[in-house]
Amino acid sequence: MRKLISAAAAITLGLGLAATGVATAAPQHHQQRPHHGNHHGSPGYTPPPITWGECPTASLRNAGATCGMLTVPLDYGKPRGEKIQLAVSKIAHKTPDAAAQGPMLVNPGGPGGSGLGLSRLGAAVPKGGGDPYDWIGFDPRGVGRSVPSLSCDPDYFAAGRPAYVPDHRGIREYWWSKASAYADDCAAAGGKLLRHTRTVDWVQDMDTIRKALGASKINFYGFSYGTYLAQVYATKYPERVRRFVLDGVVNPTDVWYDANLEQEKQFDKNINTFFDWIADNDAAYGLGTDGDAVRDIYYDVLDQLTDAPEPDFGAADWNDVFVGAAYYVYDWDAVAHVLIAAAGGDLDPAKDYYGDPTGPGSDNTFANYLAVQCTDAAWPSKWKTWEKDAWRIHRYAPFLAWNNTWYNTPCLDWAAPSGRPVDMKGKHAPPVLLISETEDSATPYAGALEVRKRFPRSVLIEGVGGTTHAGSLSGVACTDDRIADYLLTGALPTRVRGNRSDVQCEPVPPPEATSPTAAARKAAVAQDRLGKLRDLITAATLKR
Repeated sequence: MRKLISAAAAITLGLGLAATGVATAAPQHHQQRPHHGNHHGSPGYTPPPITWGECPTASLRNAGATCGMLTVPLDYGKPRGEKIQLAVSKIAHKTPDAAAQGPMLVNPGGPGGSGLGLSRLGAAVPKGGGDPYDWIGFDPRGVGRSVPSLSCDPDYFAAGRPAYVPDHRGIREYWWSKASAYADDCAAAGGKLLRHTRTVDWVQDMDTIRKALGASKINFYGFSYGTYLAQVYATKYPERVRRFVLDGVVNPTDVWYDANLEQEKQFDKNINTFFDWIADNDAAYGLGTDGDAVRDIYYDVLDQLTDAPEPDFGAADWNDVFVGAAYYVYDWDAVAHVLIAAAGGDLDPAKDYYGDPTGPGSDNTFANYLAVQCTDAAWPSKWKTWEKDAWRIHRYAPFLAWNNTWYNTPCLDWAAPSGRPVDMKGKHAPPVLLISETEDSATPYAGALEVRKRFPRSVLIEGVGGTTHAGSLSGVACTDDRIADYLLTGALPTRVRGNRSDVQCEPVPPPEATSPTAAARKAAVAQDRLGKLRDLITAATLKR
């Protein structure tokens, strides 16, 4: 089964900052003045050329990719100072050189997801839409095979954790201590890197990649948090933007505390949609035709594990197993069978689905998620604010409220200073393509509408009624063909008047509902219907 916790992080080298000789003294936490962008990229720094060679993974080698390392400044304010390296991959254009359309950088989201393998994304674009581009995958600073690669506590997600909801002091103290210790571990492991992992640092790295490739402009395909990278890049360097695809659009007005509160509300709605789907497919699943009753099965098991957790599986682990079903439809059938087994007293499928999210570098995505989000913008400095908001939302949307709260709690004690979000302005950017499903939980649909307003030449494709996050190139022709047309010609559908989508398409469809016997036959391929490339994207966008 696909491991729930950041499968993309499994390829990390797990190197600490000691590998580069960067000092590890932890700074005091305070708010820092924001970076102010300019239109001159990274002045004073010209990257050395990338030496392209053999890639570290068979999937990249088999796809014809080449790989290398790009040297960038740790601190762009000191371009002659300490350096770090980014892992980069490339699959060259398949058209004649005269028809080539330049580099296409790809980011899978997170923040913190490994993008090295996503140079293969071009092959997933229909109608040969990816062929004219040099597809560039990269691991952002601190991520995956970049050096250094940030890891703070590889056992952080080990199974056997208690409930998230702190309905007694012991649970609260457990999560409070765990989050605080993780922040301390990251201060020790990250050192100076933690001061230079804001989105603006990643965007400057993207522009350095552009320089290293010898391109005057870049193309970009971003999923989830990758859409925020795209917005910042287009705000700071609009003259260097060519064709940008933003799928699962981040709301720039919610960075980042408020974004998490909005997620919690929508996740609760989406998990109930999943339970209703199970009820609608009672002929296969046999859990009844009432979605509320199916939901009760989930919460009954949660209560059972809250009161009597198993040594190797607790209530938090059970909750995490189902989070993916509120993100995407891909694994609905597999997760339905986890619920069926648990209803009969068998938690082994749930344990298999959760997997073993431990080992060297296994927390790499989480560590980098925090490194970016904790420092991009200020978080409430008082725990009572977090606690009040969590209980308020928990009363009517309990599924993710405390899960999400504890996930972000290390930001309270984060060692690096926070800045201010970039004021997103897209009026000078060329036409860009936005994609969102109506009921996206990770990046709620209101964010896509907000970005459409801020980028007045953009066009928004809506997957009407869908609950899948960042699901383009999943086989929905209405969406995917328009992506191909845009990449091939630059043409976008006509932008309509009003605060609404410009094109309405069907959403990513749920899988076939299978009986337990059929599910057993296909257990070996139960990860999802779209293969390893989609796994890279979902592993990056799935926070837990």
